[in-house]
Amino acid sequence: MANPHSPSAEDSLIARYFKPLATDPGAFGLVDDAAVLSSSGDDIVVTTDAVVEGVHYLATDPPDTIARKALRVNLSDLAAKGAVPAGFVLTLALRSKEDAWLRPFADALGEDAKTFGCPLLGGDTVSTPGPQMISITAFGRVPKGRMVGRTGARPGDLILVTGTIGDAALGLDVLTGGTAAAALASDPAARDTLVSRYRIPQPRNVLAQAVREQATAAMDVSDGLAGDLTKLCAASGVSATVNAAGIPLSAVAVGLIARNAVCVETLLAGGDDYEVLCTVPPAQSDALIAAGQAAGVAVTVIGTIVAGHERPRFLDGQGQELVLKRLSYSHF
Repeated sequence: MANPHSPSAEDSLIARYFKPLATDPGAFGLVDDAAVLSSSGDDIVVTTDAVVEGVHYLATDPPDTIARKALRVNLSDLAAKGAVPAGFVLTLALRSKEDAWLRPFADALGEDAKTFGCPLLGGDTVSTPGPQMISITAFGRVPKGRMVGRTGARPGDLILVTGTIGDAALGLDVLTGGTAAAALASDPAARDTLVSRYRIPQPRNVLAQAVREQATAAMDVSDGLAGDLTKLCAASGVSATVNAAGIPLSAVAVGLIARNAVCVETLLAGGDDYEVLCTVPPAQSDALIAAGQAAGVAVTVIGTIVAGHERPRFLDGQGQELVLKRLSYSHF
């Protein structure tokens, strides 16, 4: 007769790979089917993102990079809201439970959870015959009423963005054998840099407090700078003028444009940047830029919020408007 208290295969998988990640007391060591997250008087910010094999990552991507991307895309959302990470829940849809995949996945997830102060609180594990999927819901804390939304941008605000734009889209192009891959065939270091930007985002959580203190509106750039700025402007009931020549690009991206290997639209509409896009009153922009310098993160002014409801205008170095056929990545 089977032992009624023997763990199921799912319970064993959770205990082996994910219980060590559940360091918050409210997770109850993952033995319960719910968790407790203390608010301590703060507002709790909730965000969720799923990464799907063949859509957000490639089947050939290493499992450790998949784990990091799954958590970091959510951490990026928290950073743009001005929130401090508090914990996350994880749903895994797996084709199999091979240690060769799960062990590096769990180890990398645990490392990032510790690095960013965002412990595992719970979740679910299911089997699937189709593509693998990792869904994470992350929780963050902000002082009451202080979350930075998309609706606060006002005419006259400056538009700022962290880091560089377009590298992740180029990294995917390299991995899928596109024009960037061909142009960089003799430059493995550049190829590796772009691939890393695609596989392992760098969420700007070190700037969460500065964003909360200085920004009137913010969001992270996940589907493409042009499209995401359009979303922010629509939510705030404003428009924008952007100096496309001033958008921060990596040296590799600049070189590819100069060689006509890629076009600017690819960079502006490409997804997976996971940089913070925000609007800031002019008098406060220097404070956010200085906070970025102190944290080692470049923060660049790229335009201005203007009155109106038109789509944001992207102007080239001669002041001529760029006609973008595509604004962002879309799932549908």
